[in-house]
Amino acid sequence: MNAIRPSDGDLTLELDRAHVFHSWSAQAALKPMVIAGGLGSTVWDYEGNEYLDFSSQLVNTNIGHQHPAVVAAIKEQADVLTTVAPAAANLTRGKAAQRILDKAGSRYSKVFFTNGGADANENAIRMARLYTGRDKVLSTYRSYHGNTGAAVVATGDWRRVPNEYSRGHVHFFGPFAYRSDFWSTNAEEESARALQHLERVIVSEGASSIAAILLETVPGTAGVLVPPPGYLAGVRALADRYGIVLIFDEVMAGFGRTGSWFAFQGLPEADGSITEPDLITFAKGVNSGYVPAGGVVISPAIAQAFDDTVFPGGLTYSGHPLAMAAIVGAIDAMDAEGIIDNAHRIGRDKLAPGLAALADKYPIIGDVRGLGVFWALDLVTDRETRQPVSAAVIAELKAALTSRGLLGFFAENRLHVVPPCVVTDAEVDKALAIYDAAFATISN
Repeated sequence: MNAIRPSDGDLTLELDRAHVFHSWSAQAALKPMVIAGGLGSTVWDYEGNEYLDFSSQLVNTNIGHQHPAVVAAIKEQADVLTTVAPAAANLTRGKAAQRILDKAGSRYSKVFFTNGGADANENAIRMARLYTGRDKVLSTYRSYHGNTGAAVVATGDWRRVPNEYSRGHVHFFGPFAYRSDFWSTNAEEESARALQHLERVIVSEGASSIAAILLETVPGTAGVLVPPPGYLAGVRALADRYGIVLIFDEVMAGFGRTGSWFAFQGLPEADGSITEPDLITFAKGVNSGYVPAGGVVISPAIAQAFDDTVFPGGLTYSGHPLAMAAIVGAIDAMDAEGIIDNAHRIGRDKLAPGLAALADKYPIIGDVRGLGVFWALDLVTDRETRQPVSAAVIAELKAALTSRGLLGFFAENRLHVVPPCVVTDAEVDKALAIYDAAFATISN
C-alpha cells in the first residue's frame, strides 16, 4: 500500500461534493465512499481501512485492481503514441481487435471500437437497422443496456422511463424461473413459454418491421438471470426464421465474468451446440475499465454490407491507443495466468457451495443463482410468497458488510456476489465469513 494521508480523504470528499455531479443520484444527500487505492481484489481508503471488493466496482474490474501487466502495457503505449484519429491504422488497435476475435470465434470477422458498453449497444442497433432496412428493436424488460439515446430505451428497467426519446423499441419478458411471468413449474416450461411469448410479440409487432433482438446473454443488473436450457437456441431460431439480427450484450457478462471468455460460449445446449449471435457487444471486462473501451464484434455478412456503403457512425476516441494497449495487456495476462479458468473454478468449487450453504442457514435468501464470479442472492421476507425485502433491509445489509470490510453490489432486493476473476480461495473464504456474519445481524 502506498503512503496515504487521512487529510487527502477529507480533501477528496470536499472536492467531490463541491464540484462533481453523480450519476443516478439525488445529489444533496450523497456521501460517496472515498477510495485511495487498490490491488487485486482489495481496495483501501485514506485512513488505511481495507475492503474486499466483491462489487468489482460496477462489475467491471475482472482482472482486479492495478494488475501490473495492464498498467505496464498502458505505460509502454503512452511512451509511443498516446492518441491517434480512428481513421488512421494503428498497430495496437489491430492487435486488440485480433485478440478479441480470437476469443469470439471463427464466426466473426471485424471489431468496431467504442468508448464503452452503452455506445457499443447504440452502434450494434444502428448496424442491425441499416443491415435489415427495418426499424424496431426487441429487448427484455429485465435488462440494462446503457445510458445513451437508444441503449437506455432498449433497457427494460426503471431507468428507461424518464428517457424514452428514441423510437422503435418494443419490450418482452424473458425467462426468470424464480419469479416466472409464465406460471412455469420448471426450467423447461419457463424456456418454452418464454419462447412462445417472444414469437407472439414478433408476429404481433410485424416480423418484417423488426431489425434486432437485443439480449443480455446473462442479464446482470436485472439479477444474474442464467437462461434456461433451450432458450438461447430458441431465440436464435426465431431470429433466423424472421430475418432478424440477434445481438448478445456481453458488456457485463463477457471476458471471464461467467467463467468463459464470452458468456454464450459457456452455455451449451444438451447436444453440446453453442448459440452464436450475429453481433456481440462488449466493454467492462475487456480491459477492466483501466481506460474506457467497448465495441461490437461483427459477423462477416454484416461487416461486408458496409464494404461499399458508408457506415454512418464513429467516435473521436474509437480504438484509442491507451485503451487498446489495456485490452492487449489484459487479454494476454488472462491467458498467461489462467484467469478465466480461475473464475470458472471459483464459481464451481467455492461460490456455488458457499452461497448455497448460506441459503440453507438464512431464510432471507430466497434464491441463489449464477456461474463463474457472477452470482445473485434474491432476498425475501418470506420464502413461500417470495416477497422482496425492503430498501431499508438492503441498506442495513450493505452497512453490515461495509463495516466488516467488504464492498457489496446491490440492485433492488438483491445482493450480487461479483468479485474479480483473479479472486483467491482465501479471499472467497473470508468473504463468505463476512456474508455469514452480516446475515446473522440482519436475521436477528
